Amino acid sequence: MSTLPNLDAGLSTPLHTGPPPAPRILLLYGSTRPRSFSRLLVEEAARLLEHFGAETRIFDPSGLPLPDDAPSDHPKVQELLTLMQWSEGQVWCSPERHGSMSAVFKAQIDWVPLALGAVRPTQGKTLAVMQVCGGSQSFNTVNQLRVLGRWMRMFTIPNQSSVPKAFLEFDEHDRMKPSALYDRVVDVMEELVKFTVLLRDRPDLVDRYSERKESADELSQRVNQRSSERPGPVMLRSLRFLPSRLNERHAPRLAGQLRNQQYALHGLELRPPQPRRVRDRRESYRRGKRVARPA
Repeated sequence: MSTLPNLDAGLSTPLHTGPPPAPRILLLYGSTRPRSFSRLLVEEAARLLEHFGAETRIFDPSGLPLPDDAPSDHPKVQELLTLMQWSEGQVWCSPERHGSMSAVFKAQIDWVPLALGAVRPTQGKTLAVMQVCGGSQSFNTVNQLRVLGRWMRMFTIPNQSSVPKAFLEFDEHDRMKPSALYDRVVDVMEELVKFTVLLRDRPDLVDRYSERKESADELSQRVNQRSSERPGPVMLRSLRFLPSRLNERHAPRLAGQLRNQQYALHGLELRPPQPRRVRDRRESYRRGKRVARPA
């Protein structure tokens, strides 16, 4: 408890003390600055997780190339993917920049493939989300992290943490000061360990019928199918990109030609052509004014 001076020992006891392996938690943060507050918050969270009986690993994003800017066998990419597969739960913490998560954090998730075989490597893992703010408290980033976790098919726990004015919440030793914000971080980590212990022994909860039915080869064939091979309507150029003068004179005729092309593509009956005089009168009624018949 000496490493957690702000924690009440009587109210927080280890959650996992049994013989099974400790819950494995991976922590990611979204800044490479020397004094990164998202990193400091993640380090504080790791101490709490270890107190609650979990095993933790923190990934350092420094040196990770941009997605698709290096081969997937890059050492930092392989380190990240190995930790992704090792973990049973994760903690995501990003600073809020321009109302969104940082590019450093998003790059880490973008390196994770959507599928290894027919299953996402993050599928069924638990997730806790946190953010640090340079100013007033915001929840933009944690909301986006929740969407991202859902897309990666993770169980995002209900609780979350947002630390406003993070530069005021850490002391000269880079430890988080006692406050209601610190207590919220304790709540989040405690809840994450509980959900991880509950869900890691229930793989049937994420065993999907569609994935049992579709093999890995079939999935790869469907996902990598080219757009030209997929059935669907043919996209035609819009008339609004034509010059305005040409549009006024020829739009009705061109629209009819495009409509007939669409009918022909879908095997529908073509609309019979109308006499010029009938078309002119119909267009004049649509504009709300009557024009004289041509001589």
